[in-house]
Amino acid sequence: MRIAVGGDHAGFALKQQLLKPLEEMGHEILDFGSYTPEPVDFPDIARKICHAILSGQAERGIMFCGTGVGAAIACNKVPGIRASVCHDLYTAHQCVEHDDVQVIALGGQIIGHTVALELIERFLSARFNDSEEFRRRVQKLAQMDGSAQE
Repeated sequence: MRIAVGGDHAGFALKQQLLKPLEEMGHEILDFGSYTPEPVDFPDIARKICHAILSGQAERGIMFCGTGVGAAIACNKVPGIRASVCHDLYTAHQCVEHDDVQVIALGGQIIGHTVALELIERFLSARFNDSEEFRRRVQKLAQMDGSAQE
């Protein structure tokens, strides 16, 4: 899978620890920064990740910041994108299965790299449940952000 990754300075260390294991799992990584631990604004990185997903350049995204919260908020501001903070295994797959989430947001100050890798594995292997109830709800989300295609 082609994955867009990125984060701010608070998520930099966790992102760096996970790049090689993701590649070893067979994923192609598009790294949108940050490339150093120097301060950077996460909304700028989030915009790039979301654009990569919406343009078809990437299938899913992973955002890293201190808590994951700011990264998820930033991604969710982009019409057509659904992002979720995930720090537990159930949410990591259920957010895709029920809500068709494209971006997982992780907190580098909250979880370690081993747990983060397990979460990412669950997130990337999950598939949207295409039943009518979930399609209907995701369509309503798209209507709310103005990205619905009639």
